[in-house]
Amino acid sequence: MMKKQLPEAPGPIGVFDSGYGGLTILQQIRKTLPQYDYIYLGDNARTPYGTRSFEVVYEFTRQAVTKLFEMGCHLVILACNTASAKALRSIQTNDLPQLDSSRRVLGVIRPTVERIGEMTRSRHIGVVATAGTIKSESYPLEIRKLFPDITVTGEACPMWVPLVENNEATGDGADFFIRKNLNSLLGKDPQIDAIILGCTHYPLLLPKINQYVPQGVQIITQGEFVAVSLQDYLKRHPEIADKCTQNGVTHFYTTEAEEKFSESAKLFLNEEIEVKRISLE
Repeated sequence: MMKKQLPEAPGPIGVFDSGYGGLTILQQIRKTLPQYDYIYLGDNARTPYGTRSFEVVYEFTRQAVTKLFEMGCHLVILACNTASAKALRSIQTNDLPQLDSSRRVLGVIRPTVERIGEMTRSRHIGVVATAGTIKSESYPLEIRKLFPDITVTGEACPMWVPLVENNEATGDGADFFIRKNLNSLLGKDPQIDAIILGCTHYPLLLPKINQYVPQGVQIITQGEFVAVSLQDYLKRHPEIADKCTQNGVTHFYTTEAEEKFSESAKLFLNEEIEVKRISLE
């Protein structure tokens, strides 16, 4: 990869997702760190990522990270579990040295995993996620490193992201797939007492998820964990924090029609936003 000339001046924190799901992460980050500037980039035109190969997810994610760097970001959060599972390590290891070794790319899996130990008494947890995240085994591998006594059971939920992306999260059709996947997960391991929503789209399905989860099973969302982890990271790395501008401004970009993104983003953020269309290819 050719080394690009990137802006050196401080810039916003980049937040990238394959679609709208990362807005659930952005919402918590802005709540915890409202002083910083952010760029949110949703690759809605090519969502979902969960069914794509490692190579394709890596290429799409690399394109997005490079674009955010070119837009002035020195720190990018992959607010997408599939991208974190399939692309983060390769980007950190192979691409950052070529692009700019002083810039940072962080994911959402590790901050979630670090908190799992305090969430389960039975030491049996479930993970619902995209097929790509489940296939990567990122959650079991990371959890095993920190909590070798915890048993992890995964369930791929290929229809959940399309339900959210198509604004069907509250429709009757969502009930069928959510009930089916949760019953399958708990059928594999009835001792599960905590379930990680291993996709940032899934919090939009929480009202229905809660209907089909037995009493005593805790549902774990990622936004707060990622936000607190980022806050801690910036405290520990002042050289990165100093490269992040602080005006409390957020800009939104999408690879699809601006109107569609604006309408959907309003459901996530409960605010009117301006969106610009952008190409990553």
